[in-house]
Amino acid sequence: MSSGISEAVLGNLELRWLDDDLLVTLGDLAARGVHDPSRMPFAVPWTRGDTDTVVRRLLSYQWHARSQIAPGRFMLELGVLVDGILVGVQGASADDWSVRHRAETGSWLGIEYQGRGIGTRMRALMLFALFDGLGAQEVTSGAFADNPASNAISRRVGYRPTATTMMIRENTATPHHNYSMTRDRFEALREQNLALLGGAVTLDGFDTLRPVLTA
Repeated sequence: MSSGISEAVLGNLELRWLDDDLLVTLGDLAARGVHDPSRMPFAVPWTRGDTDTVVRRLLSYQWHARSQIAPGRFMLELGVLVDGILVGVQGASADDWSVRHRAETGSWLGIEYQGRGIGTRMRALMLFALFDGLGAQEVTSGAFADNPASNAISRRVGYRPTATTMMIRENTATPHHNYSMTRDRFEALREQNLALLGGAVTLDGFDTLRPVLTA
């Protein structure tokens, strides 16, 4: 798969396939920090450790994700670019996609790019990529209860809360809020999220990717 597959663009915001050049830049971004060290927003604490360890974990995950593009399971990791600068990752994964057409999103931003509204826009853009580009019927997301920014983004783009469960994080059971966006709700909120994004969405390459996932 090349960088010509899976790209969503809205003005100065772009979700782009992570090619090798972008992965090098992504490693540098992660090395500069993803969150306050006193917090852990991820169930898998890949950001713990020295710089080399963090970058190695990141690249290992991204290389693994590249091989997970099939009807049974996919992991779609897209770089988030603002004005051509890589600022983070917006991902989606699914099991039994060809039957369920349900995906779960996850994302992160470099710490220097947080608090600028990028997280909300990239999550909204990913919804268009999944529903319009890939034909999703449901998109889910979640965040730990002590991650107010991520929870606020889910509510802002229109996800409905479904349940709060206890998830293990660094050997401690921690409340985790879960959210869902159905296709009907996405359509009802389409204009609202387009206004949030500030313009029309352009999808490129999804016509090529979609049949690969439904074969």
